[in-house]
Amino acid sequence: MSIETNRPFPVVSSNRDEVGPQKQASRRAWMAGVAAAAGASACSGRVALAQADSDKEEAAASRKPNPIAVSTYSYWRYRDDSKLSIEECVDLAADAGFDAVEVLHVQMTDESNGTLQRIKQRAFRRGLSLCGMSTHQSFVSPDPAERQKNIDHTIHCIELAYAMGIPTIRVNTGRWGTSGSFDELMANKGIEPTLEGHTDEEGFGWVREGFEKCLPVAEKCGVVMGLENHWGLGRTADGVLRVIGEVDSPWLRATLDTGNFLENQYDQYRKLAPDAVFVQAKTYFGGGTWYTLDIDYDRVAEILREVDYRGYISLEFEGSEAHESAIPKSLAMLREAFH
Repeated sequence: MSIETNRPFPVVSSNRDEVGPQKQASRRAWMAGVAAAAGASACSGRVALAQADSDKEEAAASRKPNPIAVSTYSYWRYRDDSKLSIEECVDLAADAGFDAVEVLHVQMTDESNGTLQRIKQRAFRRGLSLCGMSTHQSFVSPDPAERQKNIDHTIHCIELAYAMGIPTIRVNTGRWGTSGSFDELMANKGIEPTLEGHTDEEGFGWVREGFEKCLPVAEKCGVVMGLENHWGLGRTADGVLRVIGEVDSPWLRATLDTGNFLENQYDQYRKLAPDAVFVQAKTYFGGGTWYTLDIDYDRVAEILREVDYRGYISLEFEGSEAHESAIPKSLAMLREAFH
């Protein structure tokens, strides 16, 4: 390679076979620079990844554990010989070491304001929050009067929750009621035929209308309705999310019940988790009343952490073992998973 110097600026000839010492030195310097830059970039990437991992670990370590509650249902389970009062359940929850209590509405025997305030004070003095209330209603009926009755009932429960300082209530879509009994419904994994002459599309319309009529009171009281995956049209995560999407209000979100998905449970947890404002955690010590699910709560906790769910985990013990021994074991298991 030759360089012509009789021009204002050097011009490199097109003879690629001639490589002088100066060019070789420049090329070596350039390649060395590229290698150094690549090494620095790789090192920088490793440092960035290490820092990201460190930040993630630090965030996980400093993250406050989910508070663990217990539903008063756990002490009763619809057994004829063990229906305790709400106040008795509050005392048992405090003695066991829970953070909060979820009230089952049908377990209440007195809804007078005096009783509501007494329950509220009892929880406060025992160092517990009243974090949720579970109600029962169904908007899946072709009878407008029946649907209005359930709307009125839901509004009444919102107002009860407000009086006790409870921020969310569990609500349901409801079901067709074509099963002969609840035992039959459970034997069929919560699946039942639609009412003759009607369709699920109609049912979803009635459910949407029912919740829309409850929204003004929910917003006024500051009580979020948490639609649970609880048989009927809400049996699947898709069913629950359809209703939430159609109503499209921050006052209707999801209550995720770990024990009510009988197929593809972890996929369905993952679908519902982003919209969850409350989580109910089933345990089955002694064998379940209707069925027993094998639930990996470490895995459930990871799914909820992925969406940064920091709310309550409420125990619903549904086994045959005595609550005196099963509930403390359940609490220990949930504390370990949701630490």
